[in-house]
Amino acid sequence: MVVHTVIEWQRVRVRPELRDSYVEKDAEIWTPELERAEGFLGKEVWLGEDGSEVVLLIRWRSREDWEGMPKDRLAELEERFRREVPDWEVVECRAYVPSSAG
Repeated sequence: MVVHTVIEWQRVRVRPELRDSYVEKDAEIWTPELERAEGFLGKEVWLGEDGSEVVLLIRWRSREDWEGMPKDRLAELEERFRREVPDWEVVECRAYVPSSAG
């Protein structure tokens, strides 16, 4: 079986006045959990120019690792995060497989 690295790409819309809080709480709540997850390879946070957009790039060893996080734990983290940072939404979520050509 061939295993391909996968990138989870999420575009999030957040009120501009909450963007810094969103990024801080993301680093505090989500990142440590991801770092403990099997197959997690790294994460980047990109800020949109208009102040209301955050893009998260999360690298996984495989799609199976990405999808292997326990659903109940994901729900707990989501609930905790929403208590800390209101008024945001994921407006787009995609998966990319980096090309090995080059």
